[in-house]
Amino acid sequence: MATWQPSRAGAPWRGPAAVAVQDRMFRALAVLRFVVLANTVVVFAVRHDELVRPALGVAVLAVLAGWTVVGSLVMRRARRRTAPVLGLDLALGAAALLLTPVVKGPDFALSLPGYWVMTPLLAWAVCLRWSGGLLAGVVLAACDLAVRPEITQTNVGNVFLLLIGGPIVGYLCGSLQQMAARRDAAERAAAAAEERARLARAVHDGVLQVLALVQRRGPELGGDGVELGRLAGEQEGSLRALIARQDALVPPRRTGAAPLGAAPLDAATVDLTVPLGARVDTRPPVASLVGTGGAVEVPVGVADELVAAVGACLDNVARHVGEDAAAWVLLEDTGAAVVVTVRDAGPGIAPGRLDEAATQGRLGVSGSVRGRLADLGGSAELTTGPGGTVWQLTWPRR
Repeated sequence: MATWQPSRAGAPWRGPAAVAVQDRMFRALAVLRFVVLANTVVVFAVRHDELVRPALGVAVLAVLAGWTVVGSLVMRRARRRTAPVLGLDLALGAAALLLTPVVKGPDFALSLPGYWVMTPLLAWAVCLRWSGGLLAGVVLAACDLAVRPEITQTNVGNVFLLLIGGPIVGYLCGSLQQMAARRDAAERAAAAAEERARLARAVHDGVLQVLALVQRRGPELGGDGVELGRLAGEQEGSLRALIARQDALVPPRRTGAAPLGAAPLDAATVDLTVPLGARVDTRPPVASLVGTGGAVEVPVGVADELVAAVGACLDNVARHVGEDAAAWVLLEDTGAAVVVTVRDAGPGIAPGRLDEAATQGRLGVSGSVRGRLADLGGSAELTTGPGGTVWQLTWPRR
């Protein structure tokens, strides 16, 4: 049987995050049930000599105690918080109030259930928010006033607390559920956006680079090569435009947010010198690797991202400076961080060119370099000028 909820379509409290909030509240309510039950039993025992029908009072308290145990177990699961269960919870509280003059006589001061009546009130407020809390408060207040031989200022104060406490708790519960649902949706959207960014980097480092190479080399083949280069250029432009539109959907990283792509330090590690040397030796431009003279152990995932970022830097050198251009890669391990420096002797990057490239969907800098280091919790600093371009990629050890 489904959980009894308002019929409002698209209500944010129907999602898993909202149900989790409600579950936590009912766990706290289960503890409260036993606390107020103990208080009711103690008051009953202390003032038993004032009772007109003590046997009936004991029976009523036994029912409340039994329901406290059974109700707490039943309502632990969201699917069991149905209309009959909540209705029975409220009915027991109201019946205990109505039986108070029968058990204690007409001149009673404290009601038979005492503070126990607050538990069905809170259950209705948590399940049905402010409207449920108000309805339960009205029922309990009406029962309490109906058995009073004389309405005093204390009675009015108790009724006031019932009528205002239920809606307030219900409103706060609804607000918490909405915030939890929105946070859950925002986290899913951020995760999807981050995944799109990672896929965009993979496309850039693979498909787009190949298309750009075909576009450059196609005309050199003559004949069909010219047409092949033209088609490759068109597809490259279309794919870059698509990536640019998707990249615009990626939300900015929150200040202090945990790096999404960082691997734990106790994960499988690899000597960064090995994959970095393989990348430097297998593809243009002509690059030299200067290492530390020893192993630089980093998590495998971190090594993959650092090597890919260095590869993107070298691809930019090959494309914009030339495949025969010289480049240098320096690997340092300071203990607190791993620093990889990529330098070339080209003409440098013109002012505003990186921003223009990002709007065109060219992710060599914004995605493949800076994006990767940001996901690792590191940084990518660029220094460029007529004497060449220097990238300093820093991954801090945590």
